[in-house]
Amino acid sequence: MLLPTANRHPVPSSSFLPGDRLSVLLPLPLAGPYDYLAGPEQALGIGDFVRVPLGTRRAVGVVWGAGGLAPEKCRAVIERLDLPPLPPSSQRLVDWVAAYTLAPPGAVLRMALSVPAALEPPPADPVAYVAVTPLPTGLKLTAARQRVLAAAWQPASAAQLAREAGVGVGVIKGLAAAGALAGVAQSRRRPPAAPDWRRPGLVLGPDQEQAAASLMAAVGAGYSVTLLEGVTGSGKTEVYFEAVARALEQRHQVLVLLPEIALSAQWLARFERRFGVRPLEWHSEITPAARRDGWRDVAYGRARVVVGARSALFLPYPELGLIVVDEEHDASFKQEEGVIYHARDMAVVRAREGGIPIILASATPSLETQTNVAAGRYGRVHLPSRHGTAVLPDIALIDLRRHAPPRQSWLSPPLVTAVEETLAAGEQAMLFLNRRGYAPLTLCRTCGHRLQCPNCTAWLVEHRQAGRLQCHHCGHVAPRPACCPECQAEDSFAACGPGVERLAEEVAGKFPAARTVIMASDTLNGPQAIQAVIEQMTHREIDLLIGTQVVAKGHHFPLLTLVGVVDADLGLAGGDLRAAERTFQLLSQVAGRAGRAAHRGRVLLQTCQPDDKVMQALVSGDADSFYAAESEDRRAAGMPPFGRLVALIVSGEEPDPVDRLAGQLARSAPRAEGVTVFGPAPAPLAILRGRHRRRLLLVAPRTVNVQALARQWLAAVAIPHGLKVQVDVDPYSFL
Repeated sequence: MLLPTANRHPVPSSSFLPGDRLSVLLPLPLAGPYDYLAGPEQALGIGDFVRVPLGTRRAVGVVWGAGGLAPEKCRAVIERLDLPPLPPSSQRLVDWVAAYTLAPPGAVLRMALSVPAALEPPPADPVAYVAVTPLPTGLKLTAARQRVLAAAWQPASAAQLAREAGVGVGVIKGLAAAGALAGVAQSRRRPPAAPDWRRPGLVLGPDQEQAAASLMAAVGAGYSVTLLEGVTGSGKTEVYFEAVARALEQRHQVLVLLPEIALSAQWLARFERRFGVRPLEWHSEITPAARRDGWRDVAYGRARVVVGARSALFLPYPELGLIVVDEEHDASFKQEEGVIYHARDMAVVRAREGGIPIILASATPSLETQTNVAAGRYGRVHLPSRHGTAVLPDIALIDLRRHAPPRQSWLSPPLVTAVEETLAAGEQAMLFLNRRGYAPLTLCRTCGHRLQCPNCTAWLVEHRQAGRLQCHHCGHVAPRPACCPECQAEDSFAACGPGVERLAEEVAGKFPAARTVIMASDTLNGPQAIQAVIEQMTHREIDLLIGTQVVAKGHHFPLLTLVGVVDADLGLAGGDLRAAERTFQLLSQVAGRAGRAAHRGRVLLQTCQPDDKVMQALVSGDADSFYAAESEDRRAAGMPPFGRLVALIVSGEEPDPVDRLAGQLARSAPRAEGVTVFGPAPAPLAILRGRHRRRLLLVAPRTVNVQALARQWLAAVAIPHGLKVQVDVDPYSFL
């Protein structure tokens, strides 16, 4: 029987000879590595990819260190795979993430080995055929064969030749066997082209040059963390491109993390203009073949620059020399399923383990990052103004208590007037509403029944353009019913509240001549669709853009001069401890889309809370005062970044067993000075994807080792079959 050994950190490079004991970590949710023996004629090293027996099947894992079990209890490694070893810094990252998040090490390794096909030999190169000269003597030439030979004047596949000559593939094979066609191996794909760091970038201003010099000096100088803070439109991307060029000059690989693939379209175009080629992309939209080839290109060092979502952090970079986390404040960097981690924080760990610099770029840095800067743990370079002649937009509030929109309308008279003036001037406007679909709630006018997801405690959102109701949590889709399922009243449903589709309906009535497009994650399928909208905006084919948070970050619309925020208060509801910070960041980013070129921009925020600290900070432009007030509030409450949180989410298919287990966990909660445990309580989404959920929250001072407390807590309670306890260290979402 295979026995798991204790989780070990990889030791310095060493080799194992035939018969030596070694531990192998498998990409499975297991407690730690398993022990094996190096097989006959096998010389293995730490980090090697190996195939091993696991019960009655075979599995691929990574040699993690020396084994400790008696030899007679160990089975032999089957084979070493022909792959570069997993770099030591990647192994240390796996162990660190597992220890910090309380996830099984194998589950973390699975993120590094996320493409099983990449671990196998690549498909054989296809064979092409070309006619030989002179032809073999005695070759019988039929009319079909003559047509094939005439078509085979340049290499082509058997299928291509068969189509061109109007024959079966058997004729091609027969000519090849007779020696009249020569087989030529054609490369299945070209290796990725290397970015050219010698190409000149954009001309930088004095502030940009100084910032770029500081970032470039850090490349090759060991581990460091630098916040690149700059107002929207200040040229942060072009500045850190100079550090990317320096890393490429020193023959390093570079990783750039973006929070969403929606940001990648314009970023990729800018990168290609700067370096002559596109980088390797890594996100959920790429094809399985591209994932397989991309993983191997990274592992062999052929991919010199990778841009991707958070999962790109775990690729096996053998020569990584620089990490950039763009929009470092973005909540999308937090993974909420499987292994729960924050990619920004784990990227800092990866930089430390590799002894390399990392750049955190943002116009609105997270409070965590600002606190690290204030404590001297991170450096900071600042870009205080926009690049070139562009200036920051004017921001004003529209108090909806004084300027209420008409009934069944969502645009106040001042905002309507501003849009009319903008369009009349031949400029572009954008309306921002962070709510997808047509309406967030659909209810029966007769009995009040609300259409709810059958799998979640969430309302179904109407998407009128697609003709469906959809849950934005589990993805459940249903047609809009003809009659109420509660009272059977026909045609009685009313849409409550606005989404971007309903806003577009109002815009069509108020501005019928305006060319309008909706830009939201469910109306645009991938980076190419987003790029198409960006090009339409650039070429003035759109007058008025309506969007959700997809439009808020990273996009450059030179002719956009007005941004109207339809519901600036939307993010302040819900009791999230980061609600004020997130709202300030999001609205700052939205406002930053206006006036990025020659024409000055203006931003109008519709709000019912004009005196809120977020609204006042946006109007005054005094971000420092906002963050100081927010820091004081968090410090007084003992909340992050001045305190530690660990959430336990208990879930199961039936409510009673979930309640019993949650109660047991509450009774077994740690008791230590300064430590408080809240709950159990139903999660705001008490049912998600058909599972009932209860939450407990541990709050502790920063000096407390919350991982050790959580391990002891979980060890004290047996978790019954069918129930799950999910641990979220440093939670960002409280749903």
